[in-house]
Amino acid sequence: MEDHNSHRAEAFGPAEIGALAHLYRGEMYQSKVWRNRLDTTANWAIVTTGIALSLTFSNVNASPIPILLVNWVVVVFLLLEARRYLYYDLFRVRLRVIEINFYGPLLRGQGTPIDNHWNDLLADDYKDVRFHMSLMEALGRRIRRIYGWIFAVLLICYFGKIFVHPTPLSSVDQLWARAAIGPIPGEVALGIGLLFHSTWIAVALLTLGSQKALELPHRQTGPDLLLEVAGLVAGAEKLTQAT
Repeated sequence: MEDHNSHRAEAFGPAEIGALAHLYRGEMYQSKVWRNRLDTTANWAIVTTGIALSLTFSNVNASPIPILLVNWVVVVFLLLEARRYLYYDLFRVRLRVIEINFYGPLLRGQGTPIDNHWNDLLADDYKDVRFHMSLMEALGRRIRRIYGWIFAVLLICYFGKIFVHPTPLSSVDQLWARAAIGPIPGEVALGIGLLFHSTWIAVALLTLGSQKALELPHRQTGPDLLLEVAGLVAGAEKLTQAT
């Protein structure tokens, strides 16, 4: 029985462990590439939003239409980024599998156990590549992280513009007149805007419970033992005592 357990604990030899280390490095590189692509799309959305707001508030008589148009441009960026997030999550899941099931037991001196068949599942994932979340879930996650804030800023700035410029709003009829877009009445334009913002809020909320992304780091509640073994806590205490 002891030999059987030892055999299962040492499922990989030195050659296999070295190969897994190189595999981890490769997956980490792919993850960084897709992470940079996510940042690029988000930067495009932020810069485009800034340009639209600059045009809208450059003059008291400037039209708020750039804010309305940039909303749809940001939607395009959101769709691109959600698609990219699917690929980023694909590599991130593989990294977490290796970290939890390979490096974790090694660091604890437990060898490389495969009792939960993580190696078989990972091999199957390489053979038959599948996304680990739906496009809708990816959209919801990106909205909650970045794009919801962008849409909220655009909404606030739009109402700030039509409420203040060119003069402070004094009646509801004036609101309809300022919200009108060419032949489209103000009531209809605001109704379309309400539908638009209700849609992204609904996507963000409906995908919150079904989120399959990996758990994010959480706040430390007790003593941080990792900082202690890293010598950072002791260094901070010495600095405090010295002062």
